[in-house]
Amino acid sequence: MAYGYMRGDRDQLFLLPPSMLDWLEEGHLAYFLIDAVGLLDTSALSEAHPTDGAGRAAYEPEMMLTALLYAYATGMRSSRAIEAACRSDLAFRVICVNLVPHFTTIARFRAENEAAIKAIFVEVVKLCHRAGLASLGQLAIDGTKIGSDAALDKNRDAAWIRAEIDKILAEAADTDATEDTGAKLFDTLVDEPLRHRGTRLARLQAALTEAEAEESALKAAEAARSSRAAEEARAGRKLRGRKPKDPGACLARAEADLAATKVKAARAPQSEDLATALARATERLAEAQCAAAAAPQAKIVVNLTDPDSRIMKTQQGWVQGYNAQAAVNADQVVIAYAATKDHNDLGQLVPMIEATKEVAEEAGIEEPIGLVLADAGYWSEGNVTAEGPDRLIATTKDWKQRRASREMGGTTGPPAPDASPLEAMEHRLRTPEGAQAYATRSHTVEPVFGDTKENRGFRRFMRRGLDAADSEAALIFAVHNLLKVFHHNPSVVFSAE
Repeated sequence: MAYGYMRGDRDQLFLLPPSMLDWLEEGHLAYFLIDAVGLLDTSALSEAHPTDGAGRAAYEPEMMLTALLYAYATGMRSSRAIEAACRSDLAFRVICVNLVPHFTTIARFRAENEAAIKAIFVEVVKLCHRAGLASLGQLAIDGTKIGSDAALDKNRDAAWIRAEIDKILAEAADTDATEDTGAKLFDTLVDEPLRHRGTRLARLQAALTEAEAEESALKAAEAARSSRAAEEARAGRKLRGRKPKDPGACLARAEADLAATKVKAARAPQSEDLATALARATERLAEAQCAAAAAPQAKIVVNLTDPDSRIMKTQQGWVQGYNAQAAVNADQVVIAYAATKDHNDLGQLVPMIEATKEVAEEAGIEEPIGLVLADAGYWSEGNVTAEGPDRLIATTKDWKQRRASREMGGTTGPPAPDASPLEAMEHRLRTPEGAQAYATRSHTVEPVFGDTKENRGFRRFMRRGLDAADSEAALIFAVHNLLKVFHHNPSVVFSAE
């Protein structure tokens, strides 16, 4: 028996309501972003697009910004995909008022407004402050590795780059000599090594400059670390920080560990645990000495495609990219961010605290920073003792921290007056208050990275260079904050005076 079906008529001439406001439901994200951009100070965008003069008028920058924000909010970052969506997606058609910017226009807008987009991030933090989501009572700082628009197999050392530059210059000289003899210019340009010679040479020279700077920085860091290790070993203190990967740093750490263990053993000569620890430290020192003697000298490599990017280690393997830092409050709002070239987090704690203060001042947030939480990647005596707000920094990995707390039991009250920074921090982390506060770190900052990477697919920057990566990080974190306001209570923002 046949049943009737609900059918549409594809020959119908008019399918959409006469008003664009009726194309989407009232509470749609597109309408929220349109209204939110209307509250932002977008003067920096307008300055780059004057409305007078010869030539075709530019698209309204507020419209372009809203389209980018909506695209990033829905996991779409390709300029070609955004152009296609402006033709077929109702939300994009509402945002762009039925206009269809070419993908090159979208790409140029993103590239030419790096500084303005960073300023937009601060404007969005202001909106979060109006919505009551910008508290600074407790901050969690962490970093995540984001890939760059470059491949791992495009890394070369300085010697290879110098040889390639010499090769290009020699080929250029040969070409000039051939032209002087009367040969046809086009007969020499068909060879691949001479195509785009100018851009290739400039790219190689930029990579060489970066490689030489890295070599100088590595030598200075090795000298400083050796000096510090020797000083701390003489003082009987333990060299702390994230476990270094290179053999030379491992050796310095093992020497300092042994010196510190000897001091502890001298204080309690009858302790069997300290005797075992001393034997282990001696064994680790011997292993580190063998590893340092057998290890080859570290070689600096630079990526030819994106010289600013670095080889980063992640849980999924190695990636060519950047280390994106974020300071996140208890409401999971990103207050400050930074894209960095450092593969570890050790040197980023103090800069992120200062960046948070700057953004808070610009956004009109008067509340001081209360407590800063950070994992073991930020541990160092310098980070603990630096001026600034109170902080809890794990001294080792979380599971090791929990195991030590179970084995040694909890603590109460303040640490001993003569406790070292390490001992004082471990004491605080084992108190009920410290353990409870630090436990909030993982569900404060890590979900922000998880939402960004998993839900919106932000695993690779679209453009090359540190400045471009920093600007795109501002865009993605601004979108994250806007979505927080959207899901929290957007009416608070628009009703605020």
